[in-house]
Amino acid sequence: MSASTSIKSTATHPFTGRDVPWLLETQAQLRSDHPFLVWAPFEGDGLTWSYAEFADAVARAAAGLVARGVKLGDPVIIHMGNCPEFLVSWFACSWMGAVAVTTNTRSTASELAYFIEHSRATAVITQPALLDAVLAGAASSACVRFVACTSTDLGAVATVLLPDHVVPFEHVALPESPMVAVRSDSLAPNSIQFTSGTTARPKGVVWTHANALWGAKTGASLLDLGPDDVTLIFLPLYHTNALSYSMLSTLWSGGTIVLHPRFSATRYWDAVIQHGCTWTSSIPFMIWALAEQPMPANHKLRYWGLGASDVGIVKKLWNLSTLGWFGMTETITLCIMAEHRLPNRPMAMGVPVAGYEICVLRDDGTEADYGESGWLKIRGVPGVSLFLEYLHNPEATDAAFDADGWFDTGDLVTPFEDGHIRFDNRGKDMLRVGAENVSAAEVERIIGAVAGVREVAVVGKPHKMLDEVPVAFVIAFTSDADLPARVIDACRANLADFKVPVEVIIVDDFPRVTLEKVDKKVLRQRLVQS
Repeated sequence: MSASTSIKSTATHPFTGRDVPWLLETQAQLRSDHPFLVWAPFEGDGLTWSYAEFADAVARAAAGLVARGVKLGDPVIIHMGNCPEFLVSWFACSWMGAVAVTTNTRSTASELAYFIEHSRATAVITQPALLDAVLAGAASSACVRFVACTSTDLGAVATVLLPDHVVPFEHVALPESPMVAVRSDSLAPNSIQFTSGTTARPKGVVWTHANALWGAKTGASLLDLGPDDVTLIFLPLYHTNALSYSMLSTLWSGGTIVLHPRFSATRYWDAVIQHGCTWTSSIPFMIWALAEQPMPANHKLRYWGLGASDVGIVKKLWNLSTLGWFGMTETITLCIMAEHRLPNRPMAMGVPVAGYEICVLRDDGTEADYGESGWLKIRGVPGVSLFLEYLHNPEATDAAFDADGWFDTGDLVTPFEDGHIRFDNRGKDMLRVGAENVSAAEVERIIGAVAGVREVAVVGKPHKMLDEVPVAFVIAFTSDADLPARVIDACRANLADFKVPVEVIIVDDFPRVTLEKVDKKVLRQRLVQS
């Protein structure tokens, strides 16, 4: 070929010509009779769908949405806890070309009204326990054409009587015939998840079909999942952790999902044994809850996915390895991950994942040294390995990226010479004590090592001279009047004086948000009100 010969380039990426229905259809053909979804409610009988049966249910629900006026590109809010109808609805939206909008089931009516208005949703699908809030939130909407509701509630089986103007989900999901899947452009919007939000309104994170497929393929590879793996899901499906890391990764691998309504410490091991589960995504709250439960002698678990590798207490109590990781709604899947079957740095998240660029910067924008905490920035391909945009919010989208395309996670991490990266804490979790910055996570690490401490959360208490001072809320294993003093002594021995909590408050439990994370806003409010 001569140097003057020109080659016409073709714009392409790993998912050109593919969409979410393509993946489900493909697996329904390849794994037709293999179980895809096992519903294991806490009351009543469970149900199992093969890949072919689940694809058929999705195609019928998609036809039902179209029959009720949902059109291509229309947003449909799915306001449900974990249940089969959630997954059927999510895939049905993709199947007929709509956009699934998933929302936190703890949302108030006013928050739902915002989600409906901001997304311009044309329909809402929900459950009986959540129906009143949905109807109140949708009351003033000019966009919502109908509200559909299941006849069963969050893990229960009791049939309820729905208001006349609410469509029973069974009428949507069971038309006479399924519809052929609509082919969507791989870079067309597929779904939206609203971030939790703290001081500002939650932002709608827009995923494309390529985003969902990226999450499925990348997650299956990183987690070493195959067609014989069984994934237990108990974290909420409206969150990226369960939706992408667990569900989509399992779909790509051709494995099986066992779905629980929520986490239950007393039911966890029974489900693992009964269904032969091989892994679960885990959270710190789960570890402490399971520590009080007897563990069976024989199980098929290979590992737990967690925010840190080789967590000592997990190895000690259950002889299980933990694989560290880091991801967020905007990264679709895990962008930092421990390496399966290889040595990993204890308590680190892992190493950068192929398809993402990672940098760690100081406050002044220069690169942090190894062993130095700094701000985590991520770069990828918007619409493929990174989210497409924030819904109807170009200002927020632009603000999230710098001029070179780096996405600001707002998280503090520490890089090491061996390539591993350790999570330090959320940027918003920094305390300002006088002129000093104090990492809540740094103080929590010291307190967490004190004998008798089960869980700890450090927040700032307003102070007229120092702006704020650290206060530690602690859940103890047992009643111990000396524990607060020992906590203070440990902090004094290991931390600068301005980092030492001025008070240790023993509590029975913490207020929680998604994934059982501690709601520190509520703890701060307690200090202000006290």
